Amino acid sequence: MKELRYMFVDGYNVINQWKGLKDLKDENLDYARDKLVDMLQEYSVIKNINITVVFDAHLKKGNIESKYKIGNIDVVYTREGETADCYIERNVPLYSKIGQVYVVTSDYVEQRIALQMGGARITPNELLWEIEALQKDVRKKSNISYTEKTVRIADILDEEILEKLEKLRRKS
Repeated sequence: MKELRYMFVDGYNVINQWKGLKDLKDENLDYARDKLVDMLQEYSVIKNINITVVFDAHLKKGNIESKYKIGNIDVVYTREGETADCYIERNVPLYSKIGQVYVVTSDYVEQRIALQMGGARITPNELLWEIEALQKDVRKKSNISYTEKTVRIADILDEEILEKLEKLRRKS
């Protein structure tokens, strides 16, 4: 049985670290958030990892924690008075009991806390490099396949990933 893997992403921290998303944020914050979630969709399926993106809503008066799914990504807006860091700190120990936990943030203090609580840290830039490498690899595989013969995506991906994609398709 494969070990369960979880990733908590400090959403605004990542948006502010990735130049493309930071530029988008300045024009349309909603679109920048959506773009981040979209980028993580494919990554989560290929890497077989459960991802939760946490956005601070701690300064919104009367805000209650809200959690919903976009495709296979959990998106959380924190409650009033709770930062994304606090939400992540609260959840890392719980999830590290049942699997490997990764925390994506550039906040050094948060990285140290995640390590102390049994998680592993990934910087936003490390995650971006990994996503870009995966996308490049997928493009490369698909280009090779097209030169040899016409290939369906089902011919490239393993069964487990295909099943997850089919479940996502049915939910849409």
